Amino acid sequence: MNEQILQFLKELQQNNNRDWFHANKERYDLLHQAFLDEVQDLINRIALFDKEVIGIEAKDCYFRIYRDIRFSPDKTPYKTHFGAYIAAYGGKNSQRGGYYLHLEPEHCLLAGGIWCPKTPLVKKIRQDIYDHAEEFEAIVEKPAFKKIFPSLDGDVLKRIPYGFSADFKYEEVLRHKDFSISIVKPDNFFTEPDWLEQTAACFKIMLPFNRFLNYTVDEFEGRI
Repeated sequence: MNEQILQFLKELQQNNNRDWFHANKERYDLLHQAFLDEVQDLINRIALFDKEVIGIEAKDCYFRIYRDIRFSPDKTPYKTHFGAYIAAYGGKNSQRGGYYLHLEPEHCLLAGGIWCPKTPLVKKIRQDIYDHAEEFEAIVEKPAFKKIFPSLDGDVLKRIPYGFSADFKYEEVLRHKDFSISIVKPDNFFTEPDWLEQTAACFKIMLPFNRFLNYTVDEFEGRI
């Protein structure tokens, strides 16, 4: 089914307008439901090693295809990817570190961690990484993790934030505005019979990283 999803998205890239989409709405609806079914299957697989995702529904993780163009110079009405963010306490709206699946022709990826956290949470995460450097190091320096995720994604400050030592081993990490990791995958990865199994295995490697971040998030949001 992902082959059909990617084909639909390729066509949408070339025809990103309401007339084409409305003419293909029934096709989109079928592919959208198929994607939700795959995401639910993936949630169930993740739940075998991360109990916190038990009970999460795919519909709460899926990012709608309709773009908000009110304040954007790009007026194309539709996103050209299917995406889902699997995380406790809100799915796609959660502040917690979770698991992200992104299908987009020639730009597919798997990701995890936290993307675009609010400024007060960014400061708290930086402080916890600084205060618990040995624990953080044990996660990011583990060979299986580092082989797939050698560095964090996202924007980086030019200087280390005030209050932290410049000789800190992970000073570049402290300069990050996001605490996310990702791996780009070829389109044909998602058309293999065992892609769900392989994706779950990749997400399992992310688990300690997410847990480290989520302790901070839960403390920040008053759950612990």
